[in-house]
Amino acid sequence: MKNNKLTIYIIGAMVLGIVVGIFINKSGNTGLIESYSTNIKLLATIFIRLVQMIIAPLVFSTLVVGIAKLGDLGAVGRVGGKALLWFFTASLISLLIGLVMVNFFEPGVGMNLTITDTSGVEDVAGKTKGFSLQNFVEHIVPKSVIEAMATNEILQLVIFSIFFGIGLAGLGEKGQGLTKALDTIAHVVLKMVGYVMLTAPLGVFGAISAVIATRGLDILVTYAKYFGAFLVGIAVLWVILLLVGYILLGNRLFDLLKRLASPMVIAFSTTSSEAVFPKITEELEKFGCKDKIVSFILPLGYSFNLDGSMMYMTFASIFIAQVYGIELDLGTQLTMLLVLMLSSKGVAGVPRASLVVVAATCGMFDIPVEGIALILPIDHFCDMFRSATNVLGNGLATTVVSKWEGELGEAKADIDA
Repeated sequence: MKNNKLTIYIIGAMVLGIVVGIFINKSGNTGLIESYSTNIKLLATIFIRLVQMIIAPLVFSTLVVGIAKLGDLGAVGRVGGKALLWFFTASLISLLIGLVMVNFFEPGVGMNLTITDTSGVEDVAGKTKGFSLQNFVEHIVPKSVIEAMATNEILQLVIFSIFFGIGLAGLGEKGQGLTKALDTIAHVVLKMVGYVMLTAPLGVFGAISAVIATRGLDILVTYAKYFGAFLVGIAVLWVILLLVGYILLGNRLFDLLKRLASPMVIAFSTTSSEAVFPKITEELEKFGCKDKIVSFILPLGYSFNLDGSMMYMTFASIFIAQVYGIELDLGTQLTMLLVLMLSSKGVAGVPRASLVVVAATCGMFDIPVEGIALILPIDHFCDMFRSATNVLGNGLATTVVSKWEGELGEAKADIDA
């Protein structure tokens, strides 16, 4: 009941944000629009920063405890192997859906778009410099765990936590005291999650109101073909994910969706799947997933299993080529897909990561990098659906691996904080 209330408040805040945003946008007062969007966005910034504040301690404590409870390298390798099998299969399917949809609908063919707003292009394109194998390795392996924690580099933190957890498990009884201490820290942080989520409606209102006030809903008409084709692709991806989920989980899938509803709405409204990482952790454990599985699989998923983002990458890259009239044969497109499969794993946690990967890929295949300016105006709206899909994909992955391991128990009743 408490969880349903929060979901209702969040949806109400999103609707109110849209209404207020449209009202401000229709005023036509440029000064008012700029001032309002800048100030109201602070509500979203505060909420996301509160969440970011607890991500590093949560990932470290839960992942280390999870590995310590798994007990040995064999168990870690077995669970990790099953997770990676799911991640790479889901990523490949997502990329293929984007490839098929953009070729079927051809939203960029004959589309006369003018690059009128290049703000943000230099920032995104700048992050692609040095985008290579060396860059990939340097991003995965941390040179300092303190730096990784300070910058919320989840993938780097996962690498350190895995080594730390294996070392702690190797101590046997000597490490029991530290394992219990970290377990207590994890529960304290999860308690904090409940308090932070009380501010979610305000964050949702600020995020959605600011973008509608600035962009208005008219932008959807201009990009109707592009946005429509993208939504069809997202819908197909959801159908596949839910079908596989139903085959593997049966009727429990519907209970899982109810528990993921609140995190998905928050991710949708704030365009940040990272913002709901702690909330998903809490909900999956309540659903019946063992904490040792959740704490191991979910952080990995946030680096390797962003299904919505993967689908968008092939879609956006080939769309830009279509706008410029660049013909890409099937072999080139499949090569692009493989490049995206690998390169996307190297920028986890980077702001606007999908655009960074798209820009880098365009550069590799001689597609004008400045073409990303064509998708920037509509990117926020696409990002809303990408983020919600990422949450669904990671929730399913963690639950399915839990079942494969025989570690999926009965759902726990919600307890008021």
